[in-house]
Amino acid sequence: MPELPEIETTLRGLEPHLCGQVIASICVRNPKLRFPIPAGLDAKLAGKSIRQILRRGKYLLIDCQSGWLILHLGMSGSLRVLGASTPPEKHDHFDLVLQNGQCMRLRDPRRFGAVLWSDADPLQHPLLAHLGTEPLSDEFSGDWLYQQTRRKKTPIKLALMDNHLLVGVGNIYANEALFRAGIRPTTSAGRIGNSRYNTLAQTIKSVLQLAIAAGGSSLRDFVNSQGKPGYFQQQYFVYGRAGEACKQCGTTINTIRQGQRATFYCPQCQT
Repeated sequence: MPELPEIETTLRGLEPHLCGQVIASICVRNPKLRFPIPAGLDAKLAGKSIRQILRRGKYLLIDCQSGWLILHLGMSGSLRVLGASTPPEKHDHFDLVLQNGQCMRLRDPRRFGAVLWSDADPLQHPLLAHLGTEPLSDEFSGDWLYQQTRRKKTPIKLALMDNHLLVGVGNIYANEALFRAGIRPTTSAGRIGNSRYNTLAQTIKSVLQLAIAAGGSSLRDFVNSQGKPGYFQQQYFVYGRAGEACKQCGTTINTIRQGQRATFYCPQCQT
């Protein structure tokens, strides 16, 4: 599933092609995504200018003057900028067509993504209103994490993936950040001290920034707005490396299941 670095990479790729452009029309080939694409969207968007694109967690928010498009890439989605006359492929479900002859095209093989509309503040949309803190924001720090996790018995990895606490980190980057911070993913969040949380918060920011610089991770379907894959998977220390030797100490990487997701860790480096 695309996580924060992949969504941020997508945003940065879309901005120079979309911002300031006028929408000509939309094309909906299959409205049956995770939520149905709203009817009447073409009338709302035709002739409107795109003013800005924002990210909230794993959602992209496109300011279209009279309201906001809210996009989510689901499990397998990607957004590409193409010539509007480019023939669609099987899983190309939605086009935002611009007057300059280009379009933003949503490809989503598994159809767990979303194209929604908000006439009001998109941050108050039911899907976004209760999201937690942004990990790349100034608000997020070790002190903040320490205060938020007092008396929590939840394993730290699951706490980092709780979107009501922290948004967008996801499974890959939680695994990688915990390894680089030297914290075992099964440790109860409430048992971690302030000093280790300072290290963890700095590590989370660093891992996410490194991933963004590498264009995110491409394990299955993700490509950026130019159709190119990300390369952060080449920098993984633990994710997907069960049974292999730790790059730091040579100990075999272990894997367990937490919250129905695979967790990878080094039993020597993470305590």
